[in-house]
Amino acid sequence: MTSAARPRGAGASSRSVVNPYPLRYPDSSSRAGMTRRAWWLVGMNILVPGSAQVLAGNRRLGRIGLGATLFLWGVVIVGGAIALLSPSAIIGIAAATWIPEWLSALRSLPLLIAQGVLLLYGVLWAVLTIDTLRLVRFVKIEPWARIGTGIVAIVVMVLSTGGAVYASNATGAVRDTLSSVFTQSGPAIPPVDGYYNILLLGADSGEGRDSMRFDSISVVSVNADTGAVSIFGIPRDMPNFPFAPGPMQDKYPDGHESHDSKTCGWGSGINQLRTEVEVCQDGNELYPDAVDNGSEPGVEATKDAAEGILGIEIPYYAFIDMDGFAALVDALGGVNITVTERLPEGGGPAYAGQPAEDWAIGWIEAGEQHMDGNTAQWYARSRYTTNDWDRMRRQRELQEAILAQATPANVLTRFQEVATAGQHLVKTDIPQSMLGYFVELAMKAKEQPVTTVEMTPATGIDDRNPDYAHVQELVQQTLHPVAATETPAG
Repeated sequence: MTSAARPRGAGASSRSVVNPYPLRYPDSSSRAGMTRRAWWLVGMNILVPGSAQVLAGNRRLGRIGLGATLFLWGVVIVGGAIALLSPSAIIGIAAATWIPEWLSALRSLPLLIAQGVLLLYGVLWAVLTIDTLRLVRFVKIEPWARIGTGIVAIVVMVLSTGGAVYASNATGAVRDTLSSVFTQSGPAIPPVDGYYNILLLGADSGEGRDSMRFDSISVVSVNADTGAVSIFGIPRDMPNFPFAPGPMQDKYPDGHESHDSKTCGWGSGINQLRTEVEVCQDGNELYPDAVDNGSEPGVEATKDAAEGILGIEIPYYAFIDMDGFAALVDALGGVNITVTERLPEGGGPAYAGQPAEDWAIGWIEAGEQHMDGNTAQWYARSRYTTNDWDRMRRQRELQEAILAQATPANVLTRFQEVATAGQHLVKTDIPQSMLGYFVELAMKAKEQPVTTVEMTPATGIDDRNPDYAHVQELVQQTLHPVAATETPAG
């Protein structure tokens, strides 16, 4: 390069010429100047990755780095704006609900691509940082600056690359959770009488447990406009209940009958339906479309029973496994519960009348408790020193405590743990296309108290001979309270 094209550097004969490119062509004989240049390069690599290479190194590598940086900034800015204006849109983008139903198998592809892009960006930033350190030319700068610039560059590289890897793993967790929990296809069902009703089932789903029964049965009704939540608890031993129109009503037009434990089930309770339908009968013949729609015959029979009991249509269900439930509580950092009486932990007595002190493996003491997953699980299970009504109340308390603990900030800081727990916690037939809408409702619901109605003697329900017309009237009064009218003056 001629002297007209290339600025004079360390060996220039004239010191009067000002170097217009001190970063690319520095005066290597000036230790102070090289030190300043080193800090500039490290700072630019941190603030705008790729800019150090454009100004002082390989311009092609720099343009790649700058392009990737600007693209990432654009995605973050646009994504942040969308999240502020419409959180449900972010869920829709993540779940790829914009992909048509006939291509629903490809809905995990966008998140897979995003996961790969984040990993590539992490690798690119590491390469840019290492190249920046090469451009610094450590032998020409002050000794203290060698340590300072090196430490700053490496720490930021570890943080930025680690952040990209974490974001990639979080994206993968979202992809795995969406594909394992929610059905990829399925129609978006409109609300029924202004509500979305979801059957919530809880049980221990140990391997090989053909006789697994639903220990917790409730229906969550979410107001489609306000997000207000009402939870209706159904006793698991509720007898002689009616069914909504369908195969089980055809089989039991006058209400569900008791069964001999030697033939099928252990009575007439609603929690026996899974065993009856899936073990003692051909459930796939009764509900041939259940599996294709992300459900099970036993679940569909329980849906029909809950609809018959409460008098409302229930399009969706969510099954909560107790082991996964404990993992979710731990992932959220525990829950706060006020325990009203001392409760034993353990599987129960070996014989009638055995003192709890003989079989309990631990105790949950009365008072304010911050429970981990294992303790919360026993709090929901314990019933041998109380009764089923108390256990139902405690299960609702835990549901509300988890809702209170699942704040956006808490979920974000523990995102991967929560997502991983969710994969083992839930089975549901809620389609991915409904997720965005339900997220919006969930955000509204957090601003309102939860209404809980248990179908127990405390609410005037005779547990031995329930008046199902009264039950349905109670449900309607809860969901659609009649507005008080003013009495005309005079």
